[in-house]
Amino acid sequence: MKKLTIEPAEPPAASEPCNGDLSAQFHRALSVLAGKWKGDILWQLVERKRRFGELRQAIPGVTQHMLTTQLRDLEANGLVKRTVYPEVPPRVEYEMTPSAKALKPVFDELFRWAQEHGFPTSTGSTAQPAPSIDQGEPKDQPRKAGRRSP
Repeated sequence: MKKLTIEPAEPPAASEPCNGDLSAQFHRALSVLAGKWKGDILWQLVERKRRFGELRQAIPGVTQHMLTTQLRDLEANGLVKRTVYPEVPPRVEYEMTPSAKALKPVFDELFRWAQEHGFPTSTGSTAQPAPSIDQGEPKDQPRKAGRRSP
């Protein structure tokens, strides 16, 4: 018996946006923010400057390599500022740039949208909106206890 395959005569046409320049800008903006951990990193930095270890503890599941990679990418795109202090051992702090702080309304809107459409959190707790950037220094979050072997 002969195998029959049906192939489309023409590939489906891609929808073209009205303005290619606007589409390119939108895709560039999404690519700058795309990444599994970039949103989490920026969310943590909305509150205040953080050291690498603080970020790693605050973002469960991120590896040291991936956190380093994502921070470098955010820095290269002008969203995160890295400050190295000439101390022994060296102290490095990360903070949002003014460009990234302008994303605060986007974070707030995403939070509102998630609440409105009922997206549950993985832990069952309710998420909190991003703290106001204009407020003073917020209280430090409690640190999670490290895993220790008995």
